[in-house]
Amino acid sequence: MAPMPGGDVMPDNHVSYSQDNLSRAVLDRIGPETDPRLAEIMRSLLSHAHAFVQEVRLKPEEWERAIAFLVEMGRFCDDKRNEWIMLSDVTGVTMLVDAIAHAGHADVTETTVLGPFHRENPPLLKNGDNLSPDMAGETLELRVTVADAGGRPIEGAQVDIWHADGAGGYDSQIGDGEQHLMRGRFTTGADGLVQCWTINPSSYPVPHDGPMGRVLASMGRSPMRPAHVHFWLKAPGYRDLVTHLFADGDAHLHDDAVFGVKASLVCDLQARRRAGQSDHLVMEYEFRLPRA
Repeated sequence: MAPMPGGDVMPDNHVSYSQDNLSRAVLDRIGPETDPRLAEIMRSLLSHAHAFVQEVRLKPEEWERAIAFLVEMGRFCDDKRNEWIMLSDVTGVTMLVDAIAHAGHADVTETTVLGPFHRENPPLLKNGDNLSPDMAGETLELRVTVADAGGRPIEGAQVDIWHADGAGGYDSQIGDGEQHLMRGRFTTGADGLVQCWTINPSSYPVPHDGPMGRVLASMGRSPMRPAHVHFWLKAPGYRDLVTHLFADGDAHLHDDAVFGVKASLVCDLQARRRAGQSDHLVMEYEFRLPRA
């Protein structure tokens, strides 16, 4: 029998948890009827979490601050901002999950993060339309084609396009946040082409006035993202493609806060003259989709 405080005796068959046996006990509580994939994930997650606590010798006051941080993260989330997505993005987890999911597709366009600013039900547009009518900024012409892995055009592909303005703000961050600006949905014709006009986006900081901003600052990291245009492409019989196109020469290509830049997605913006108008920039690219 083991002695207890106050002189009582604890039966020998009672368990006393310590840093030596607690982790094993937690893992053993995963029941045999648990979904196999969930059990695999939870065993690994719990093992790594407990190993982390042991490795850094986490103090109670540090854990309390971590819990308070997680609570604050939730309070910063609403229908226009998701601090949890930003946590995943700036820690590189989003891009790592994406890289694993899309490994082995060497002949098709590379993917990158969706980001927090995609919106459902964007305006339905057609070739030649303007994503940002009456908005101030340097004129940008987008000319992109959608093709299969062999370069054959795909007809009937859905192409969602969205981007920030010349000051780095998305429509959900401008005014009342209800307007749909600098975004639209196109459908490709037989040539696979989408052509539209807009304004040249700027590099911008991820929202850093909340808990994740403090995390970045505490690690001496920049919140900046290089200038880019978002694309989400869908076509029957093909795998969805979520990606960006980046402007070559941007100062933040090598320290993107969310690790989303890939060399194959960096475009050289060409300056051209539009008939009867001043020079404008052109971004051209051919997207290649993998079969489903």
